[in-house]
Amino acid sequence: MTLSHPDETCRAVSDVLSRIGDKWTVLVVELLGDGPMRFSTLKRLIGNISQKMLTTTLRGLERDGFVTRTVYPTIPPRVEYELTDLGRELLVPVRRLAEWARLNIDRINAARERYDAVLEAAE
Repeated sequence: MTLSHPDETCRAVSDVLSRIGDKWTVLVVELLGDGPMRFSTLKRLIGNISQKMLTTTLRGLERDGFVTRTVYPTIPPRVEYELTDLGRELLVPVRRLAEWARLNIDRINAARERYDAVLEAAE
């Protein structure tokens, strides 16, 4: 699909970023970059995500072709999630963005504090 009209390009970018731009997706993709994981492992590693939100995130990633879900016929059933080829391609910019965020959080927080101080002084 070739996007020639600016509106088409904007919609396409917006559509993709709405899936991959939220914090849970970034964390899940980054964690699955280390290999297949079970739901419970992902939930434990992320920490403050609800079961419902993790389920929703994984379903969305699976629907969009970034993640596969494999059910193993054990009792109880074992389910693993793994990045697809498309998901591994996404992992490259996700890891860069996550690293950039870690390296620059102090600068961002300092800028926020300066901005908030200027607003408070103006009131």
